[in-house]
Amino acid sequence: MVRLFTLSVFFKGASEARLLKTTSDLQSFSFFQRGTVNEFMTFASKTIVERTQSALRQSVKQDAYMCHVYVRADNLAGVLIADHEYPHRVAHTLITKILDDFAAKVSADQWQNGTEATIAFDSLPAFLAKYQDPKEADPITKMQTDLDETKIILKNTIESVLERGEKLEDMVTKSEQLSMQSKAFYKTAKKTNSCCSFT
Repeated sequence: MVRLFTLSVFFKGASEARLLKTTSDLQSFSFFQRGTVNEFMTFASKTIVERTQSALRQSVKQDAYMCHVYVRADNLAGVLIADHEYPHRVAHTLITKILDDFAAKVSADQWQNGTEATIAFDSLPAFLAKYQDPKEADPITKMQTDLDETKIILKNTIESVLERGEKLEDMVTKSEQLSMQSKAFYKTAKKTNSCCSFT
């Protein structure tokens, strides 16, 4: 079954990516897993944005998920996490649509220092609900011509976007954004090679 899990908008700063808005649909996970799964999806999204050059698109395969990212030339970035069955072209078309809508509604002077609490952009839940069915992308096919000319880089794991010598495990351990519970969940998921792990 095709599933779209999360949509996020970031601003890629000089040293790190700043989350501006996000929404998710984690109904397919057990109630007790949703918090940690959400933390890891946010963590993975931020990491991939930070490792993606401006004006570049990537699709990163990670276990049961595909993380699609686009960092525009102005450093506004979008991330879509879905299952492997969600069409790549539709994912990147949707990210472009979201970023265009965001840029039209939120002035660029708010991006660099904005937070989820300070940014007024409430369209993400509607996009997430509407595009659970990829066929809904039909009204935005005119953007697909742009995508046909854009090279999308496919990465096999999140480790492939990390810098030489960096390890996801070390980043998780050092991260101040992940709770102790999420770090323990990561270690357990890694050992059992769970479908919910990002390793």
